[in-house]
Amino acid sequence: MLETINPTTGQALPASPSLSLEQAHTTINQVAKGFSEWKAKSFAKRTAVLKAVATTLRENKSELANLMALEMGKPVKEGLAEVEKSAWCADYYAENGAKFLASESLESDASHSYVQYPPLGTVLGILPWNAPVWLALRFLAPALMAGNTCVLKADPNVPATAHKLVECFHQAGVPDNVVANLPVPNSVASKMIDHPKVKAVSFTGSSKAGQAIASQAASGLKPAVLELGGSDPCILMADADLEKALDIITLSRMINAGQSCIAVKRLFVEKSIYNKVCEALRERFSKLKCGDPRDESNNLGPLAREDLRDQLHRQVSESIDAGARCLTGGDLPSRSGFFYPPTLLVDVKPGMTVFEEETFGPVLSVTPIDTIDQALELANNTEYGLGASIWTSSQVAIDRAIETLESGQIAVNGIVKSDPRLPSGGIGKSGYGRELGPQGIREFVNVQQIWIA
Repeated sequence: MLETINPTTGQALPASPSLSLEQAHTTINQVAKGFSEWKAKSFAKRTAVLKAVATTLRENKSELANLMALEMGKPVKEGLAEVEKSAWCADYYAENGAKFLASESLESDASHSYVQYPPLGTVLGILPWNAPVWLALRFLAPALMAGNTCVLKADPNVPATAHKLVECFHQAGVPDNVVANLPVPNSVASKMIDHPKVKAVSFTGSSKAGQAIASQAASGLKPAVLELGGSDPCILMADADLEKALDIITLSRMINAGQSCIAVKRLFVEKSIYNKVCEALRERFSKLKCGDPRDESNNLGPLAREDLRDQLHRQVSESIDAGARCLTGGDLPSRSGFFYPPTLLVDVKPGMTVFEEETFGPVLSVTPIDTIDQALELANNTEYGLGASIWTSSQVAIDRAIETLESGQIAVNGIVKSDPRLPSGGIGKSGYGRELGPQGIREFVNVQQIWIA
């Protein structure tokens, strides 16, 4: 059984049935058998199925949003938006998948030579709890449109959400042997990578777990896409639209109670506006309301687990001990559940815990900078490389940032976000491979050369 805790109350939820390793292998075998028939379907037929998936998700978005609130503490209003975005992802690949995978002619000594993109087979998705519908769709939609079959291993924190999500696929007409749920503990999930019918792996999660999964997949010569942690920098220059920038920075850091890989985590502020920015952020953070995620008047729900809250508090406490100033938050609430207050740490320097480690919660570190070059040097002073952003009206500074920042995504005067139309992924300890966009659908295909005399 999978044991889960309601993070809002700290009380146990009803346990969910789990599969043994043998049962999980049986499910993978069934999905592998469905590959040949699914692969043979035309793009038009796959398009129709994915369109139906989008419709079914929208019809069930209230139930999915409430399950996310119950199991991992996401505010319902954010959960509804997540399901809507997931439906958009299904629509996007339904409408564009055939174009992205069209054969391409190449000149050679043949009478006709070209490249085509047939699917690989059955792909295993090992996914986290923080966006259990969206992160599943950005794996499932392109993989299915390409003709692969998929087995979904969701995080044990969100078993009911995962069950309902896969049920939506089946209601929409996706056969049971094309998409299947694998409710198993993490100890079993690692063993599924070695199943001979699993041809590739998609993983979203921590860098430490990603390293283990990458090693295991590589030992079987199986391709993998890894989106891992991030310590995303944001540079705020004095010539920026400050009100807009501060609103977006607050949104980026606080959405999903800060439990987002691509949230702003390290903010670098030009010294001439540093005190003004710190006070403006303190005011914004202080107004945010934490509480029951099902109450739409609340801005933040709890963190998903007690150990995650305790780790975040350790990072904050160690940074304060090292000289960071805490302008708001930073204390462990006495209330039930796994809540953590919006926390603003200023005067943060390299070497402090919140600078060096990924902070997965509502904590923002702020560091003063003299020049754009100093900011860029500090921004790149990390083992991670997922997203980065800059706020400025200077085209010279924008160009300098775009050519210098080392990350998978760069946002200029806007929020780092995932979008079905654009590739998403990282470098360094943030992983490799890309999801979404035309690049994402080509990760789990065979780039096959055809040469005709």
